[in-house]
Amino acid sequence: MAAPAFLAALGERLRTLRARRGLTRKALAAAADVSERHLANLESGVGNASILVLVALARALDCPLTAIVADAAHDSPERFLIDDLLSRRSDEELVAARQALAALLADDAAPSPRRRIALIGLRGAGKSTLGARLARALGVRFVELSRDIERLAGCGASEIHALYGQAAYRRYERRALEAVLAADVDAVIATPGGIVSEPATFNRLLSHCTTVWVKATPEEHMRRVIAQGDRRPMAGNREAMADLKRILDGRAAFYAKADLRLDTAGLALDEASRALAALVAGRRAQRAAGGSSGEGPSRAAQRAAGGP
Repeated sequence: MAAPAFLAALGERLRTLRARRGLTRKALAAAADVSERHLANLESGVGNASILVLVALARALDCPLTAIVADAAHDSPERFLIDDLLSRRSDEELVAARQALAALLADDAAPSPRRRIALIGLRGAGKSTLGARLARALGVRFVELSRDIERLAGCGASEIHALYGQAAYRRYERRALEAVLAADVDAVIATPGGIVSEPATFNRLLSHCTTVWVKATPEEHMRRVIAQGDRRPMAGNREAMADLKRILDGRAAFYAKADLRLDTAGLALDEASRALAALVAGRRAQRAAGGSSGEGPSRAAQRAAGGP
């Protein structure tokens, strides 16, 4: 959207939000501590506000900042009412709301049994190795989603990013996941670390799979990637480690949406594999019992998952 068109749309949105709140321009300007003239310029589409002014206006209008700067899809009265319902809710309430919406708006004719196991987490956590072992133990197909993405694109992941960009990679990722969901009711899927970056794809994963966050320390992530033969992290090692920690910090809240957690830090491969199998068996037993807690996973699995 060109700058003049964006400013005009922003001004129209400000006028609409102000009208919904029943505020005069003078009252809104006073509540936001901005000049009435500046507000008039913004509403007419000729003013260009700083981010701090927009934050002040959003606070005065009792709405999220996104309601002012979002695209036209957010102008819907229904979106406005839904945003208000979700505001100031606890994380537990938001989880319940997301799951209810996912069930209500599902494209599938019938709800998924979520027998598929999807491993999420940063590269180097052990998703591929542990996933392959778990699939053999369960007698189901193992899917390394990154390989399916490369087959769909006809080139490697680095080439996809270099030639087409990250947005194209995310589209291939969604197509690959949809293909697996259509083909397999029961499978173990090792996902790329960035799958949580695309909300639509991650929502599909959460709705149709039992998800396990496979964790490790940043140092172990780095060491395992290098052990796989990828020497790129060694280029500017201090900067690479700082970047890895920032990525982990940025994604941790999304990884934490997983049904289960497996902390592989300090665990030998066989121990981590047994812990993962115990976690999955415990979850399936719980569901078979109709949601009762049962005896739960083994002590080793609880320790691996960060439990008592």
